Amino acid sequence: MPPQKSPDPSPSPDYRHAKPLAVRAGLGRHVFGLGIMAIGLAGVVWGDFITGQPVPNDFPHRIALAYTAAAFLLCTGIILQWRRSAPFSAAALAAYYIFLVIIVMNGPVLLAHFREYGTYESLAEQFAITAGALIVYAATARIHRSLATRLTLIGQLTFGLSALIFGGAHFLYMNLTAPLVPKGLPPSQVFWGYLTGIAFLAAGLALLTRIQARLAALLLTVMLAIFTLLVHIRILVADHKTQFNWTELAVNLAILGAAWVVADSFAPPALSKQSE
Repeated sequence: MPPQKSPDPSPSPDYRHAKPLAVRAGLGRHVFGLGIMAIGLAGVVWGDFITGQPVPNDFPHRIALAYTAAAFLLCTGIILQWRRSAPFSAAALAAYYIFLVIIVMNGPVLLAHFREYGTYESLAEQFAITAGALIVYAATARIHRSLATRLTLIGQLTFGLSALIFGGAHFLYMNLTAPLVPKGLPPSQVFWGYLTGIAFLAAGLALLTRIQARLAALLLTVMLAIFTLLVHIRILVADHKTQFNWTELAVNLAILGAAWVVADSFAPPALSKQSE
């Protein structure tokens, strides 16, 4: 039975995070922060914008801007690790991705290449990271719980849509997906390419329909963690001199953290508090 409201005629706003679906950001926030730190560190080391953040080579002061963006991401990733400072970092990160990365950087690319599926896959990566930032902000900021719930729902649905796009890319670009699978993994590289594509599609549908959404987010997190170990780290060890391999690992780690944040957002209140 819910508690009775106070008879006080001027009650203070309810900033509690007792939300029906999203309560608090747990361990996923720390992993997400590490992923953002990795993206920033890659930018600092290579002195360039990472994959998914296209900036023309002749853009004025491009190198200086690349270092500035990298330093910003590195700092926000670090600040995300502390509960009290996480809302400010998450808000800044969400704003950076929404306005600069998605609209300013990728907007012209979308207009020029809207017929290419790869354009939407790249955008889905940016939206997935944005979703993680929105959920972390909703879970840690002192805002009204109704607003926090709406922001969390937007983040969950955005990540679900991104997962659908990732799954579609596995089927449309199997010639690129299959070679990423270790050759010795039975029964075949193509089999795992299709299976992981189906897993992305199933997870996306579960998040969008709210059917077994937490289980889907947890399994998706596990799958992305396996990708990190069997695909991205393996490729990086084989060729550590290529910038693309470093940035792909960093972006995958950030999306892994975002998936974990989504899974945490579906956790019951007691579990969420214990994981903080």
